[in-house]
Order: sequence, then C-alpha cells, then structure tokens
Amino acid sequence: MTDLKKIDRSWTLFLDRDGVINNENHGNYINTWDEFKFFPGVKEAIKTFTEKFGYIFIITNQRGVAKGLTKLDDLEIIHKNLLEEVSTAGGKITKVYFCSDMDNFSKNRKPNPGMGLQVKEEFPEVDFSKTVMIGNTISDMEFGRNVGVAINIFLPSTHPHIGVKHPMVDLVFPDLLSVSKAL
Repeated sequence: MTDLKKIDRSWTLFLDRDGVINNENHGNYINTWDEFKFFPGVKEAIKTFTEKFGYIFIITNQRGVAKGLTKLDDLEIIHKNLLEEVSTAGGKITKVYFCSDMDNFSKNRKPNPGMGLQVKEEFPEVDFSKTVMIGNTISDMEFGRNVGVAINIFLPSTHPHIGVKHPMVDLVFPDLLSVSKAL
C-alpha cells in the first residue's frame, strides 16, 4: 500500500530525527540545542501530520551519548525544546524514543526493532500494519521492515544516491513538507 490518501487517524507515523527533522551534522553529532536546526517546512509538515495521524513518534539512534560527546541532559533539552517548538506551531509529537547504545547489536538500536517494540508496549493500540516510517538512511528503512510498517518513505537528505529502486524503500520524497502535501 503506497496510497498516502488512505491514511487516517487510525495510522501511526515514525520519524527519524537527524537528517529528517533537523540538519544532520554529518560525521559528528547534534550535541546541544544551539546545534539543532529544523529543516525548512518541518514544523508546518508536523502540524499536517498531527491532523492526519493518530500518533507520531520520533525514533532516533543517539550514539553520541555512549561516546561521551552528547550529554544526556543536553539530549533531553534538545527533545524538550523540539517538542515545545512543534507544539507552538500547532503540531504534536506523542513521544520521542532514542537509543544511546554503542553496540550495533543492541535490540533498541535501529535497524533492530526494539524502539518499535517499546512503542507497542506503551501504546498497544498502535498497529504496525497501519504505520509509516520516514527516514534518511537504509537503517531507518530496515527498522521499518523489521517492525512491519506499511510504508517506508525515504528522504535523500544525506544519501541522495539511494532511491525508490532500493528494495527497502517504498516512496521517496525530497523532504517532510512534500510528504505532508502528498497526504
């Protein structure tokens, strides 16, 4: 199913963070709120998503914490401010899930399904077969497949060479605003 017009409030949206919602500090991490910059149109897009989806979750790997580059307090400030700015713009993100583990084999580190399973445990009404994953890496797309989402949407913000021909990708859009307009 790739018809975005069929999405209604019974659907859930998973969003990656860096490279999807905000600029990604390629080769480094977003360590403080001062370094966090929303992509143009993101708050407007999330406002539209709030009208269309029943739940919106951010699902993000944050290895910078385990590496000692990002302080957990700073990460919490980033997420608190992100949620406040989205809310001020008329949007609502249900919850932010993050994995700060260093080990790629951690059950919670994307592409592994752990953060999705945390969502399901806390929000049992979420139906993965009525869920969209939007990300900017193949790891995000693999995560979507691993939890059984209906649609994987790829944003080529940091990997422009990957396209819809990749088996993990269902749809490609240039940014969140264009996804919201397609709804």
